[in-house]
Amino acid sequence: MKNFVQEGERLDLTAPYDVNSGGGALVGSTFGVAVTTVASGAVAAFTIVGVFTLAKATGASTGGAQGALAYWNNTSKNVTAVSSGNTKIGVFTATCADADATARVRLNGAF
Repeated sequence: MKNFVQEGERLDLTAPYDVNSGGGALVGSTFGVAVTTVASGAVAAFTIVGVFTLAKATGASTGGAQGALAYWNNTSKNVTAVSSGNTKIGVFTATCADADATARVRLNGAF
């Protein structure tokens, strides 16, 4: 195909803030995991599909059951089960408790 650009599992995106390798970032409506450490304003590869262990919010109602929707809190830069004020990024692939500091999430890709 003449119009094919790339597979799309990874996108070169401009980091909205400093992101460590393996850390998540919300770029507009697209959530991705940084392939390398990237400074705010720099362009780098972000993976937008796959299953990742990500930092998770702790506290009441932040845990999720396997298959439940997972959201990104762009203020605290972590995953949560709380939908209000947050951006849907995928689903929990394993149940996580409110006190857990990480969660496994399958990213749904760019919306």
